[in-house]
Parts: sequence; C-alpha cells; structure tokens
Amino acid sequence: MKILVVDDEPPARARLKGLVAETGAGEVVGEAGNGAAAIRAVEETGAEVVLMDIRMPGMDGLEAARHLARLERAPAVIFTTAYDAHALAAFEANAVDYLLKPIRRERLEAALAKARSLTRVQVSDVAAAMPDGGPRSHVSATLHGNLRLVPVGEVRFFRAEHKYVTARFPAGELVLDESLSALEQEFGTRFLRVHRNALVALNHVRGLERDTRGYHCVSFDGVDDRVEVSRRMLAQVRKVLRAPG
Repeated sequence: MKILVVDDEPPARARLKGLVAETGAGEVVGEAGNGAAAIRAVEETGAEVVLMDIRMPGMDGLEAARHLARLERAPAVIFTTAYDAHALAAFEANAVDYLLKPIRRERLEAALAKARSLTRVQVSDVAAAMPDGGPRSHVSATLHGNLRLVPVGEVRFFRAEHKYVTARFPAGELVLDESLSALEQEFGTRFLRVHRNALVALNHVRGLERDTRGYHCVSFDGVDDRVEVSRRMLAQVRKVLRAPG
C-alpha cells in the first residue's frame, strides 16, 4: 500500500518511515509537515494510507482528515498523537484509529493491517471532543474530482440556496455540502447571521446600505455582492455593525 507520513518534526517522520519499512506493510510515497501539505501530497501521490500527527502548525491533522474525507477515493487515516488517556477516549468512541507516541512497531503493524477510511462525521466528533480543538482554518469541496480549499479568512459570506451553501470570496465561490446552522455553530464568533439564509464575515463588512428596492443589505470589501438583511434581524445587525440607518 502507498503510505504518506505527516509530522511537523523531521526526526519523527524519519523514525516513522523506518518503522514502516520494518513492517514491510507498504511503501512510503511521500511526507509532509502540516495538514495543508498533506492534502496536496495525497492528491499528488495517490496515497492510500496517511499516518498523520495531530498537533501541527497551520492546519492540524484533525482538520486535514476532515477535508480528505471528502475525496471520492479518501485515504485511510491513522493519527499519531501524544494526547493523554482522557482525550484518546474520543478516538475510541468514534472508531478512529490512532497510534500513541512513542510508536511501537507492533502497534503500527496492527493499525496498517486494519487501516480504514474515516468519515467527516467521525473526525468532526473527535475534533469537538479535543481539549484544544477549534474551528477549521479552511472550508472545502470537491471540484472535478479534486479537493478545493478556501481559507475561512477569505470568505465574505455563506449563503444557503436550495440544498447547498455557497461560500463567496474574492476569487469566486465554493458550493459546500454543509448546513448553514453547522457553519454558524463552528464559526459563530467570526460570522454574523443577518438572514435565515445568510452569514456574513464581520471582518469584511464594509457597511449597511439600502438597495434600489429599499431593503437593507450588507456590502463587503473585495466583492461586489450584497447580502440582504431580514427585517426581523435588522436591529441586531445594526447594533453589531454600529451602522447608521
């Protein structure tokens, strides 16, 4: 099997690669130092199994696994971690495999033998239970078989349309298969609900203005789009944005 090794510490990657070689269970086809690099490496190498550290700078292992689970041919993910026993219970409760550092060859061999793909729900539940877990740094969707990542910091608004949610950012938009309520729960400190079908990024709001129909709308820096504010939420939106009427 094709194996990708992901850890922000080169000595840890070297040791893990050595252990993989000892097991004879597969071939290490690449390595990466953070979650974002791991996603690129999976798409480039076609890795079938990812041995991934959790605590890494930038995108951590849990978030990377959530994005990887969107791929049509999602790789199996085995986390490598130094978390304590209390935190590890979250992995066990959600049937997520992990290797506790320092990793033993016998344990690695067993994990590789039963390697299985994880769902986003499984990884999300584990992430929520982690003591230092937090919102994702990116949102993602598959486009023509490839995974498209967009930094949350670039998103101007999320808008629900029919069964999907669109994330609008300066370079375009991304259609997500996530609910608006779930996004609000995850990113609620950075986004404000202005309508039953829309969340706006507080850091990118330019102002509150009226459109040609007389409706109040939020405008943004970097995009020409406007998002309508519902009458029911207008007072609260004005209060938060401190915008004149």
